[in-house]
Amino acid sequence: MDSRKLGDLTVSALGLGCMSMSQVYGVADRQESERCLHQALDSGYTFLDTASVYGLGHNETLIGEVLNSRRQEFVLASKCGIINRDGKRGVDCTPENIKKTCEESLKRLNTDVIDLYYLHRRDFNVPIEESVGALADCVKDGKIRHIGLSEVSATTIKKAHGEHPICAVQSEYSLWTRDPENNVLDCCKKLGIGFVPFSPLGRAILSGVIRDMSTLESEDMRQTMPRFLGDNFTQNLKLVDELEIIAQENSCTPSQLALAWVLAQDDDFVPIPGTKHVKYAIENAQTLDCKIAERDLAKLGQLFENKVRGDRYAESQMISLDTD
Repeated sequence: MDSRKLGDLTVSALGLGCMSMSQVYGVADRQESERCLHQALDSGYTFLDTASVYGLGHNETLIGEVLNSRRQEFVLASKCGIINRDGKRGVDCTPENIKKTCEESLKRLNTDVIDLYYLHRRDFNVPIEESVGALADCVKDGKIRHIGLSEVSATTIKKAHGEHPICAVQSEYSLWTRDPENNVLDCCKKLGIGFVPFSPLGRAILSGVIRDMSTLESEDMRQTMPRFLGDNFTQNLKLVDELEIIAQENSCTPSQLALAWVLAQDDDFVPIPGTKHVKYAIENAQTLDCKIAERDLAKLGQLFENKVRGDRYAESQMISLDTD
């Protein structure tokens, strides 16, 4: 697989999002998850993404157990800041919690150092400089190599970068989620910060495999997301229908076309499509071999722009996002 620069890091052009192996998108199969992790490395992925909150530590433990003997083959990214206390989700980016979580992540991941450690969300009760300062202490102590931010505004990025160099910013970005285009992408470009689009397949809707929400488990996170509900879902599927037509014309799958679009937006973008299945890890990796007509990529971007129906999260989560 081709490589790309992510700030000061060199990683595979596609990373692997590991969250679904532990939570939110239905029950995962342990053996399939193990095979998927090994297949990813065998297919050329060198960038794996996890977080302390995924499966309440399960995801980090999974990677630490399964890939311990192959630790030198990949760049490891994890995150801190989102917490789950008494079954309730919250954000705690105090220096004390950041350092405590980092220690816990290192143990679960079975490693001496995490290559890229993100602040998972902005804590509005803690100045961003204090949170980044705690991460900078972790860098000085040799526990992490680079600092990242996730789902933050351009204003926050600038403040954070002034405290300590930020290597990468991770935000949801895809054909149907274009929010970072407002300010974040330009900010990252000017500051030399890498950009990591998560959910580049729109939580699988852009793959064309989700046509009926009743086929998803009741606990599936998408059952609470406005874009997947009611008339919003019906209207959004019409966009996916057009995506599938363009994919057929280019002899690729809808997922490959959607990923190709993200990759084509900037040579410094490193999308991290998530999966818990070997076949999808392989399919996504093969995107780099697809030859997509530039006119079709442009057409695709225009097709989705400002036409997607519904917010990407439920209202309770939308109000917690850090936006300019």
